[in-house]
Amino acid sequence: MDLINLLTFVVVVALLVISPGPNGLLIAKTVPVSGRAAGFANIGGFVAAFYVHGTLSVFGISVLLVQSAQAFFIFKVLGAMYLCWIGFKSLLSAWKAQSVIADAGVKPGAKAISHAGAFAEGFLTNVLNPKVSMFYLAAFPQFLSMDAPASQAYLLVSAHALINLIWFSCMVMLLSRLKGLAGRPQFTRWLKSVTGVVFIGFGAKLAYLKP
Repeated sequence: MDLINLLTFVVVVALLVISPGPNGLLIAKTVPVSGRAAGFANIGGFVAAFYVHGTLSVFGISVLLVQSAQAFFIFKVLGAMYLCWIGFKSLLSAWKAQSVIADAGVKPGAKAISHAGAFAEGFLTNVLNPKVSMFYLAAFPQFLSMDAPASQAYLLVSAHALINLIWFSCMVMLLSRLKGLAGRPQFTRWLKSVTGVVFIGFGAKLAYLKP
């Protein structure tokens, strides 16, 4: 792979990473409530999922997934259900917080997620998203020759992971300044409500995705 191809791939991936999506929303949900370390755990989950999709693409399993309508449908539905589950969970949490204030006048505390839980959320959000595999399947032939070794494919996956790490690390550092807002019930309800609605929207969009 020559340098021009690698730089072109980096530009394409950078534009993809900075565009709004579930990963950025997950970071925005996690960091103000659970802190900087949990946000980095989210990112670790993203990166791990990219290597899973990259490996599937290298060994051709993703091709079978995309070509099999039934397998693609099952995988897509699982991903959509997971995103909607995160959304409904956030909406339920926001509704419970409002009920506590209305019924008892108690200030609700925002429940922080564990680092393992944050990693799992980041991993599942991406590993159950067939669009990642579809991206690799579309990108690899454009930037790699037919006889390219698997190491070059993993180089592209690593470039994708590194750009995600840089972009979302900057987001984590920025959002960590808002952690003090998590103790304010109005901010907590607003954040969980917006997160819930948008995640359900992403889930619905994924449900209508076609291979």
